[in-house]
Amino acid sequence: MRYRSDLSEREVTPRSVWESRREFLQQSLAVTAAAGLALAPFGALAGLDAKSNPDFRPEDKLTSRDKVISYNNFYEFGTSKEDPAENAGTLKTRPWTISVEGEVNQPKTFDIDQLLKLAPLEERIYRMRCVEAWSMVIPWIGFPLSALLKQVDPKGNAKYVEFETLKDPDQMPGQRRNVLNWPYREGLRIDEAMNPLALLTVGLYGDVLPNQNGAPVRIVVPWKYGFKSAKSIVRIRLVEKMPVTSWMQAGPEEYGFYANVNPDVDHPRWSQAKERRIGDFLKRPTLPFNGYGEQVASLYAGMDLRRNF
Repeated sequence: MRYRSDLSEREVTPRSVWESRREFLQQSLAVTAAAGLALAPFGALAGLDAKSNPDFRPEDKLTSRDKVISYNNFYEFGTSKEDPAENAGTLKTRPWTISVEGEVNQPKTFDIDQLLKLAPLEERIYRMRCVEAWSMVIPWIGFPLSALLKQVDPKGNAKYVEFETLKDPDQMPGQRRNVLNWPYREGLRIDEAMNPLALLTVGLYGDVLPNQNGAPVRIVVPWKYGFKSAKSIVRIRLVEKMPVTSWMQAGPEEYGFYANVNPDVDHPRWSQAKERRIGDFLKRPTLPFNGYGEQVASLYAGMDLRRNF
């Protein structure tokens, strides 16, 4: 499915601004640090050059960059929405490696610079829906997760993909609290992980991911609630049995493995039928699969999506 874009030029970041971002960032670094916003260090990842993919441009206005980098769920840095931007400056994103292992024929460990060379980077504008009934529209930069998984040649019995994020309480002060069983773990079925929509993500709005948004690498799975998109990934395992994810372990009656956006299935403590787009006053109806049903509904043919939530 191709999305038609009705975005005006003033609704996206002008290319002239993108091309001069390094000078701008260097001049404003002190101001940004004083404001408490945690930016990743400058270096090879600063100023990502990615071609916009027209297949992924929904008819939605972009959420402002200021909101995207200041209103986050990232419990490793605190449980309030403002905590990640205030506290994530302690995260060191260089050096960084990701191991891909388990039921694969060619296990590998990738340095972040190697990772960037696996496939051409592209910008995709995705709707993102949080389980707490708020949503954003974000121009992510990355490449299909499938390109990474193909590098390790999955075995025939590899049925699931498990993601493990960094565990380091010195860098991630939120891990000093037993909010979850650290490190954070998430998972997908392998056919979900190989779907073209699943994005291995290294940037947004033309720049490297800020720490509070999951630097230096995260996944984005736009048809699922946001907690499925693991941040600051250090290990990926291909496994035969369904992994127990962090939120399944913490609240099995509230958080299932699939976490597909389904307006007909309420969270035990609130309705999922409507959502509030950050920056809007009024709520809007929640779309099944977050509006990506045409691309992913076939993955769940014959499943009871009320029981497999």
